Amino acid sequence: MRTRSQLAWVPGEPTEVDHDVDERVERARTLLNGRRVVAITGAGMSTDSGIPDYRSPDAIPRAPMTIDMFLSSADFRRHYWARNHLGWRHMDAALPNRGHLAITELQRQGMVSGVITQNVDMLHIKAGNAPVLELHGCYGRVCCVDCGWQISRHRLATILEPLNADFSARIRGRGAIEVAPDADVAVSDTGDFAMIDCPECGGVLKPAIVYFGESVPKTTVARGYSMIDDADAVLVLGSSLTVMSGLRFVRHAHRTGKTVVVVNRGHTRGDDIADLKIDHRCAEVLTRLSQPR
Repeated sequence: MRTRSQLAWVPGEPTEVDHDVDERVERARTLLNGRRVVAITGAGMSTDSGIPDYRSPDAIPRAPMTIDMFLSSADFRRHYWARNHLGWRHMDAALPNRGHLAITELQRQGMVSGVITQNVDMLHIKAGNAPVLELHGCYGRVCCVDCGWQISRHRLATILEPLNADFSARIRGRGAIEVAPDADVAVSDTGDFAMIDCPECGGVLKPAIVYFGESVPKTTVARGYSMIDDADAVLVLGSSLTVMSGLRFVRHAHRTGKTVVVVNRGHTRGDDIADLKIDHRCAEVLTRLSQPR
């Protein structure tokens, strides 16, 4: 029997893109023009930057590590960090796509007042979007779950690389490695990877991201609600809203009478309350929306 969290990792049902996208973009422009709009973004914002997602109709079924798994076993943590060590630079090297840059333009035009993102890839920051609330944290920081000590992911890499030179050479010697969504790669034999403990207290080091099954910090949630309350509308971009961390803000916006526009490939849990749904790629829709009439 599959649990609810496992079901969250299954790709969505295939859908047809909306072929009347120009008309729908004009409807979105009419709904959002002259309003303060908060963008709520998910993994579909970043697929055009080469970062795969979990839930779009053409995604590969995956089983990401949960917080319970990560904390329960040193073997699980070694497996996670081995995959992350090989793959995090792929996310680090990713550049904002035209969708992120279109948000920058929409901010310049005064339409988008801020971004709430479920992504950990920092692409909104790289694109100059501001303010950006990173609901699930970001890949660029690592922290100790016991004492709170922090280190940048770049600095940690300089420590791990000499410890794992043979491991990295062995895996990379196989050729191309499949990149997974969460700054890691698809590798199974990771028993010889060496990971360090916190140098301050000997505790467990964890990326500064919210894992599956982990709660978003209350202060972050409160800031998200404040951003929604200060806006007139929300624009959902590239999120199926499967997890409550993003869905709660869309439902709150709807309950408080704000306009809701959803852009996503495939169905979302917000479709039934949206004033407009556009089934299309975010980069394409945002590019058109940001262009002058």
